[in-house]
Formats: sequence, C-alpha cells, structure tokens
Amino acid sequence: MFSKFRSLIFKIDPEIAHNLAIKSLKLNLATNIFDENRGDSMFQSILFGKKIDNPIGIAAGFDKNAEVYNPLFKLGFGFVEVGTITPNEQYGNPKPRVFRLVEDQALINRLGFNNLGAKNVSSRIRSNLPRGLLGINIGPNKDTNDRLNDYLIGLRMFHDIADYITVNISSPNTENLRNFHDEKKFDELINSIEEEKIKLKSKTPIVVKISPDILDNQINLISEILLKYKVRAIIVSNTTESNRENLQNILKHQKGGLSGKPLEEKSNKLIAKFYNLLKGKIEIIGVGGVDSGKSAYEKFLSGASYVQLYTGMVFQGPNIVGNIKKELKELLIHEGVNNFREIIGKKHN
Repeated sequence: MFSKFRSLIFKIDPEIAHNLAIKSLKLNLATNIFDENRGDSMFQSILFGKKIDNPIGIAAGFDKNAEVYNPLFKLGFGFVEVGTITPNEQYGNPKPRVFRLVEDQALINRLGFNNLGAKNVSSRIRSNLPRGLLGINIGPNKDTNDRLNDYLIGLRMFHDIADYITVNISSPNTENLRNFHDEKKFDELINSIEEEKIKLKSKTPIVVKISPDILDNQINLISEILLKYKVRAIIVSNTTESNRENLQNILKHQKGGLSGKPLEEKSNKLIAKFYNLLKGKIEIIGVGGVDSGKSAYEKFLSGASYVQLYTGMVFQGPNIVGNIKKELKELLIHEGVNNFREIIGKKHN
C-alpha cells in the first residue's frame, strides 16, 4: 500500500510529511499486519536485561517529543528511542531544514534539536507508560551556558522512566557539539554523568551516540574512556557531514547531516573498528543505511548487536520491520544459525 502512496507523499515537504506520519501513528492508521515473524526465536534478544522481540529499533529523531512510541512498538520495532530532548523547549534551525534525496535514498537534515523540552516530554511518558523497551536521547540547548550541566538535567529528568539514556554528542546541527568527542571533554562528561548516577542511586544504562566523522585516533581514545567507565553501549553512528561527492541529487550540498544509504558503508567500517577495540565488553547499536534484511545482516557481521533505522522507513514505509525480518530470516537460514546473535562480528573471525 505504501508504494502506491509514496509518489504522492514525496511531493509534500519532508518535514510536513513527517508530521503527517506522526499524526497517522497517533490515530493508529499504520499497522503491522504483514509481519509473519513476530515472536520468532531467531530474532529474540536481551537488551539491557530486558527481553526484546527483535534487534531492530527506531532511531532518535523520528519521535522527537515521545508522542508515538507505543504505536511504533505496534509496528514491530524491538525497541524505540525518542528525542533528542533538551532541558528547555526550542524551535531548532530555520525552515526549510529537511531535504529528501530520492535518487540517493537519503535525507539531509539540519533540524537542530527541535523539541518541546524535558518537562513536557517527561509528563507525557509518565502518563502513557511504554509497552516496550524505551530509550531516551538527551542533548543540550543551543543557547545554554553549560552544556555539560544540560546533560545532567536530562539524566535527572528521565533516569527513572527510561530503559536507557543516550548521551548525544554527535549531531552536526548544534554548533561545536561534536567537541565532546575530544578526549578531555569526553572523559569529563562521562565522569560527571556517572557521578550524577551515583547521587541519584540510578542503575539506568548509559549509551553514547557518536559521529561517523571521527578520526582513527579518536576511536581509540573514545573506546578507552567507554571501557574505563563501563558505559553499556555505543550507537554507531549519527549523520555525516561528508560523503557528498558521489550523490546524484541536486540538493546534495545542503548544510546538515546526511543519513540513509550513502552512510551505510562508512557506518559499517566504523562499527568494525569499535568492535575490535571493545571486544564484546560494550554493546554496539549500528545505524546508517538499514533498510533491508541484507543491510541489517551486514551490520551484525561488522559487530553490531542491534540496529536502528529512520531514513529507511521514510523510503520503505511502515512495514519495514516485517520486511527486514523476512529477508534476514532467509539469510540466517542459509547460514545455518538458530539466532541472529551467532553471526555478530563474524566478519572478524
């Protein structure tokens, strides 16, 4: 059905189309009736101590204000991450700020953490408890005087209702945010978060979302700090500011973060590098170009234990989880395995 409507949807401004998608999910207009593999043991896994139906999550950015996480669980996602949420409400960058590159199966966005703020989102989640594993992605306000403290505010606000909290240091659309990848600043940030968790007596797992544009020496330093503080997982990766040279669409030079198919190979290479350094002590959630069973399969082979997607759903429609599982199952059966976890990191064996 989505393929019939796609050409019509793609005539609408991408941000307006996204808002319509959120409204349709609120009304339960999107269903997951075509998923033949719901509950299949081949996909079942444990994430942060909780059993999940499958390792396919929706990335932060789709449900920014935690409005439709329960309908997203109904679509078949094994886990949902909402946000990025800042302490105070903010509009984000001026419109237009989302661009659809159809020939490249990609998006460019420069939204800039547009959201309704932590209090609004917190009260919404507390009044509508999640029916699945929920991650909450936090970040600082653009005009804050203390970015590090903004992360602590987010932690205090959400630690008791999140199954995990993602510390987003990797959006290219908040000026100088990626400076947190620097060794000293990254260590200070994670140390402060761990100290705050002790004060709160919180056991909520911390996840860090990193940029795909980091240098090789930063990969080593980040890995050392992640291991030092026993951070539970890393999300590899956010959108990229590079990878424009081979794109076809005329919008390819728009400022912002590029997501979707052009990010797939870059993300897989980065996952492999982290996998070799982290040696299974820290889980990897792979993001970038996941839109099929084959693309998820490649993420697992590279070393990801779970995957997330967003742009893939824009191009493939709301039944994407069922379609991924169907194709992935065929690949796993061909490999002769009983559960997808048996192939994690197999590229390195």
